[in-house]
Amino acid sequence: MISSNVSSILSNQVYMNNNANNVANVNSDGYIPRTTTISETQNGATKANTSMADSNGSSKSQTDLAKELTDQVSIEKIAQANVQSIRTQDEMLGSLLDIRS
Repeated sequence: MISSNVSSILSNQVYMNNNANNVANVNSDGYIPRTTTISETQNGATKANTSMADSNGSSKSQTDLAKELTDQVSIEKIAQANVQSIRTQDEMLGSLLDIRS
């Protein structure tokens, strides 16, 4: 179970890196942002899939700052939930080891 939480954290790190890159280039002329989607693999882990967004032909940056900033909040909350799950699992394993000894 911990491995799926770690997988999610790593996938969301890729998502946050792409998101931060998009925000950093909000004033770069002709910049086409990266789009990230998270998908589940066959073994229950998660994977980040990155692609270039569709160009609208604008000579200005095509980064939607409102979307990027709201995505950052979601990514942060997902990371917090995964970290809390790992902590809980660690505490449960510790309790089981204490009982056993």
